[in-house]
Amino acid sequence: MKLSARNSLQGVVKTIIDGAVNAEVVIELPGGVQITSIVTKDAVTALGLAVGKPAYAIIKASNVMIGVDH
Repeated sequence: MKLSARNSLQGVVKTIIDGAVNAEVVIELPGGVQITSIVTKDAVTALGLAVGKPAYAIIKASNVMIGVDH
């Protein structure tokens, strides 16, 4: 797989919560960090996503905002 995205993080699907149109997919990375993404239910089916299966969290962003409490 070749991508233009800089951040491709491999993990395992921890949960999939179906909604009416979209699904919330949580991928757990090594070390326990979790990344959540909202994708269409069609994407879940097309990618064959299922709890316990390996998957990648692919992040492409031109901006990353950082905040702090005062």
